[in-house]
Amino acid sequence: MVDEILMQAEERMEKALVSLHDNFASVRTGRANAMVLDRIKVDYYGVPTPINQMAGVKTPEAHLLVIEPWDKGMLRAIEHAIQESDLGVTPNNDGSVIRLPFPALTEERRRELVKQCKTYAEECRVAVRNARRDANAAIEKAIKNDNLPEDEAKRAEAEIQKLTDKYIADVEASFKKKEAEVMEI
Repeated sequence: MVDEILMQAEERMEKALVSLHDNFASVRTGRANAMVLDRIKVDYYGVPTPINQMAGVKTPEAHLLVIEPWDKGMLRAIEHAIQESDLGVTPNNDGSVIRLPFPALTEERRRELVKQCKTYAEECRVAVRNARRDANAAIEKAIKNDNLPEDEAKRAEAEIQKLTDKYIADVEASFKKKEAEVMEI
């Protein structure tokens, strides 16, 4: 019973951390990274499709992405989707490929990106704490309904707190690493 509650709490905390890493990956640093395109969907014959599922994405230089669609008729749609996104990059369409030049980030833009990362980290911390709250509520319920002994409940709550502390520390470490990466010139 207690092990199941602990497992569910850890699963939720792990999912929150994975989500945080996905969010961090989509934040553009000074280098070109194909993962910044993951959130951009293109209307592919009526179906919203990620760019990487309809084109080859290459990084020939540190500050350049080249998108080569398998269906050349989708060039305009991809270009339009990139322009509509919040990527802040102007695509260059030469008729066969789209080039995305990533300019060096300004100090102001770096600070904005760090704020965005801070928001993602806080959302993750909240998700971890919510998992802790729900696990503690499940322990309380087990005391009432399943006659869980008090000493076992206290041990379980201590385990849940230990898990929470571990995941919060992981969130902090991830945020510090991403902050350093964004602020690096």
